[in-house]
Amino acid sequence: MARLSLSKTALHKETALLKRYRQYLPSLDLKRRQLLVERYKATAKLAETEQMMQQCRDFVSKELSMLSDTRIDLHGLVTVSAVQVGDENIVGIHVPVLEHIDIHIQPYSTYAKPHWVDATVIQLKRMMELKIRSRIDRQRLEILDVAVKKVTQRVNLFDKLLIPRTERNIKKIRIFLSDTERANVVRAKITKQKRQH
Repeated sequence: MARLSLSKTALHKETALLKRYRQYLPSLDLKRRQLLVERYKATAKLAETEQMMQQCRDFVSKELSMLSDTRIDLHGLVTVSAVQVGDENIVGIHVPVLEHIDIHIQPYSTYAKPHWVDATVIQLKRMMELKIRSRIDRQRLEILDVAVKKVTQRVNLFDKLLIPRTERNIKKIRIFLSDTERANVVRAKITKQKRQH
Protein backbone atom coordinates (compact mmCIF):
# COMPACT_ATOMS: atom_id res chain seq x y z
CA MET A 1 0.00 0.00 0.00
CA ALA A 2 1.30 3.45 -0.92
CA ARG A 3 2.20 5.84 1.88
CA LEU A 4 -0.49 8.43 2.52
CA SER A 5 0.44 11.91 1.35
CA LEU A 6 -0.63 14.54 3.88
CA SER A 7 -1.56 17.35 1.49
CA LYS A 8 -4.63 19.20 0.24
CA THR A 9 -4.41 17.28 -3.05
CA ALA A 10 -4.48 13.99 -1.17
CA LEU A 11 -7.43 15.28 0.88
CA HIS A 12 -9.40 16.08 -2.29
CA LYS A 13 -8.51 12.69 -3.76
CA GLU A 14 -9.57 10.80 -0.61
CA THR A 15 -12.79 12.83 -0.35
CA ALA A 16 -13.66 12.01 -3.98
CA LEU A 17 -12.92 8.32 -3.32
CA LEU A 18 -15.16 8.31 -0.25
CA LYS A 19 -17.97 9.95 -2.22
CA ARG A 20 -17.64 7.32 -4.96
CA TYR A 21 -17.59 4.45 -2.46
CA ARG A 22 -20.69 5.79 -0.71
CA GLN A 23 -22.51 6.13 -4.04
CA TYR A 24 -21.57 2.62 -5.14
CA LEU A 25 -22.33 0.81 -1.86
CA PRO A 26 -26.17 1.21 -1.87
CA SER A 27 -26.53 -0.16 -5.42
CA LEU A 28 -24.23 -3.06 -4.55
CA ASP A 29 -26.22 -3.77 -1.40
CA LEU A 30 -29.49 -3.62 -3.39
CA LYS A 31 -28.06 -6.14 -5.84
CA ARG A 32 -27.09 -8.41 -2.92
CA ARG A 33 -30.61 -8.20 -1.47
CA GLN A 34 -32.21 -8.96 -4.86
CA LEU A 35 -29.92 -11.96 -5.30
CA LEU A 36 -30.80 -13.18 -1.80
CA VAL A 37 -34.51 -13.01 -2.69
CA GLU A 38 -33.89 -14.92 -5.92
CA ARG A 39 -31.79 -17.49 -4.06
CA TYR A 40 -34.61 -17.93 -1.54
CA LYS A 41 -37.10 -18.45 -4.41
CA ALA A 42 -34.74 -20.94 -6.11
CA THR A 43 -34.30 -22.86 -2.83
CA ALA A 44 -38.08 -23.03 -2.32
CA LYS A 45 -38.63 -24.14 -5.93
CA LEU A 46 -35.99 -26.89 -5.63
CA ALA A 47 -37.53 -28.08 -2.35
CA GLU A 48 -40.97 -28.16 -3.99
CA THR A 49 -39.63 -30.16 -6.96
CA GLU A 50 -37.89 -32.64 -4.64
CA GLN A 51 -41.09 -32.99 -2.59
CA MET A 52 -43.03 -33.76 -5.78
CA MET A 53 -40.40 -36.36 -6.71
CA GLN A 54 -40.80 -37.99 -3.30
CA GLN A 55 -44.59 -38.01 -3.72
CA CYS A 56 -44.13 -39.70 -7.09
CA ARG A 57 -41.84 -42.34 -5.52
CA ASP A 58 -44.32 -42.89 -2.69
CA PHE A 59 -47.18 -43.30 -5.16
CA VAL A 60 -45.21 -45.82 -7.21
CA SER A 61 -44.21 -47.86 -4.15
CA LYS A 62 -47.79 -47.95 -2.83
CA GLU A 63 -49.90 -48.16 -5.97
CA LEU A 64 -47.60 -49.80 -8.51
CA SER A 65 -45.93 -52.60 -6.59
CA MET A 66 -46.43 -54.81 -9.64
CA LEU A 67 -43.47 -52.98 -11.30
CA SER A 68 -41.27 -55.59 -9.66
CA ASP A 69 -42.61 -58.08 -12.23
CA THR A 70 -39.64 -58.27 -14.63
CA ARG A 71 -41.58 -60.24 -17.27
CA ILE A 72 -43.28 -57.04 -18.45
CA ASP A 73 -40.79 -55.05 -20.55
CA LEU A 74 -41.11 -51.31 -19.88
CA HIS A 75 -37.71 -50.37 -21.29
CA GLY A 76 -37.88 -47.45 -23.75
CA LEU A 77 -41.56 -46.85 -23.08
CA VAL A 78 -40.97 -43.23 -22.02
CA THR A 79 -37.95 -41.22 -23.29
CA VAL A 80 -36.88 -37.60 -23.24
CA SER A 81 -36.60 -36.39 -26.82
CA ALA A 82 -35.74 -32.72 -26.22
CA VAL A 83 -35.02 -30.29 -23.40
CA GLN A 84 -34.98 -26.58 -24.09
CA VAL A 85 -33.13 -24.49 -21.51
CA GLY A 86 -33.16 -20.70 -21.72
CA ASP A 87 -31.13 -18.01 -20.04
CA GLU A 88 -32.50 -15.53 -17.51
CA ASN A 89 -30.66 -12.38 -16.44
CA ILE A 90 -31.10 -11.58 -12.76
CA VAL A 91 -29.33 -8.30 -11.92
CA GLY A 92 -26.47 -9.15 -14.25
CA ILE A 93 -26.22 -12.84 -13.32
CA HIS A 94 -27.15 -15.36 -16.02
CA VAL A 95 -29.05 -18.38 -14.72
CA PRO A 96 -30.64 -21.29 -16.59
CA VAL A 97 -34.41 -21.47 -16.88
CA LEU A 98 -36.31 -24.52 -18.13
CA GLU A 99 -38.45 -23.55 -21.10
CA HIS A 100 -39.69 -26.83 -22.53
CA ILE A 101 -39.38 -30.59 -22.09
CA ASP A 102 -40.42 -32.92 -24.89
CA ILE A 103 -41.11 -36.45 -23.67
CA HIS A 104 -41.88 -39.21 -26.13
CA ILE A 105 -44.16 -42.07 -25.15
CA GLN A 106 -43.62 -45.17 -27.26
CA PRO A 107 -47.00 -46.43 -28.52
CA TYR A 108 -48.00 -49.72 -26.93
CA SER A 109 -50.94 -52.04 -27.14
CA THR A 110 -53.31 -51.68 -24.19
CA TYR A 111 -54.43 -55.28 -24.87
CA ALA A 112 -50.89 -56.74 -24.79
CA LYS A 113 -49.82 -54.85 -21.64
CA PRO A 114 -51.47 -55.05 -18.20
CA HIS A 115 -53.84 -52.26 -17.15
CA TRP A 116 -51.35 -50.77 -14.65
CA VAL A 117 -48.89 -49.85 -17.44
CA ASP A 118 -50.98 -46.72 -18.18
CA ALA A 119 -50.45 -45.44 -14.61
CA THR A 120 -46.76 -46.40 -14.85
CA VAL A 121 -46.33 -44.39 -18.05
CA ILE A 122 -47.89 -41.34 -16.38
CA GLN A 123 -45.58 -41.68 -13.36
CA LEU A 124 -42.48 -42.28 -15.54
CA LYS A 125 -43.26 -39.17 -17.58
CA ARG A 126 -43.84 -37.13 -14.43
CA MET A 127 -40.63 -38.37 -12.78
CA MET A 128 -38.54 -37.60 -15.89
CA GLU A 129 -39.93 -34.06 -16.00
CA LEU A 130 -39.25 -33.59 -12.29
CA LYS A 131 -35.67 -34.92 -12.54
CA ILE A 132 -34.86 -32.51 -15.37
CA ARG A 133 -36.54 -29.65 -13.52
CA SER A 134 -34.59 -30.57 -10.36
CA ARG A 135 -31.27 -30.55 -12.26
CA ILE A 136 -31.98 -27.08 -13.72
CA ASP A 137 -33.21 -25.79 -10.32
CA ARG A 138 -30.02 -27.07 -8.68
CA GLN A 139 -27.79 -25.40 -11.32
CA ARG A 140 -29.72 -22.16 -10.88
CA LEU A 141 -29.31 -22.32 -7.10
CA GLU A 142 -25.56 -23.04 -7.34
CA ILE A 143 -25.03 -20.03 -9.64
CA LEU A 144 -27.05 -17.79 -7.32
CA ASP A 145 -25.11 -19.05 -4.28
CA VAL A 146 -21.80 -18.10 -5.91
CA ALA A 147 -23.19 -14.70 -7.00
CA VAL A 148 -24.52 -13.92 -3.50
CA LYS A 149 -21.16 -14.84 -1.99
CA LYS A 150 -19.22 -12.59 -4.42
CA VAL A 151 -21.55 -9.61 -4.01
CA THR A 152 -21.55 -10.00 -0.21
CA GLN A 153 -17.75 -9.98 -0.25
CA ARG A 154 -17.80 -6.76 -2.29
CA VAL A 155 -20.34 -5.14 0.04
CA ASN A 156 -18.16 -6.09 3.02
CA LEU A 157 -15.06 -4.79 1.25
CA PHE A 158 -16.66 -1.37 0.77
CA ASP A 159 -18.55 -1.26 4.07
CA LYS A 160 -15.94 -2.69 6.42
CA LEU A 161 -12.62 -1.87 4.74
CA LEU A 162 -12.54 0.80 2.01
CA ILE A 163 -14.97 3.35 3.50
CA PRO A 164 -13.55 3.21 7.07
CA ARG A 165 -9.96 3.34 5.77
CA THR A 166 -10.74 6.35 3.57
CA GLU A 167 -12.53 8.09 6.47
CA ARG A 168 -9.46 7.51 8.67
CA ASN A 169 -7.18 8.86 5.93
CA ILE A 170 -9.33 12.00 5.57
CA LYS A 171 -9.32 12.53 9.34
CA LYS A 172 -5.54 12.05 9.48
CA ILE A 173 -4.96 14.52 6.60
CA ARG A 174 -7.33 17.11 8.10
CA ILE A 175 -5.63 16.88 11.50
CA PHE A 176 -2.19 17.25 9.87
CA LEU A 177 -3.32 20.19 7.72
CA SER A 178 -4.99 21.84 10.72
CA ASP A 179 -1.86 21.37 12.86
CA THR A 180 0.33 22.72 10.07
CA GLU A 181 -1.92 25.74 9.58
CA ARG A 182 -1.95 26.41 13.34
CA ALA A 183 1.83 26.07 13.48
CA ASN A 184 2.18 28.51 10.55
CA VAL A 185 -0.09 31.05 12.31
CA VAL A 186 1.90 30.73 15.54
CA ARG A 187 5.18 31.06 13.62
CA ALA A 188 3.86 34.14 11.82
CA LYS A 189 2.82 35.74 15.13
CA ILE A 190 6.20 34.98 16.69
CA THR A 191 7.97 36.43 13.65
CA LYS A 192 5.76 39.52 13.78
CA GLN A 193 6.49 39.97 17.51
CA LYS A 194 10.25 39.63 16.93
CA ARG A 195 10.12 42.28 14.18
CA GLN A 196 8.26 44.70 16.45
CA HIS A 197 10.96 44.45 19.16
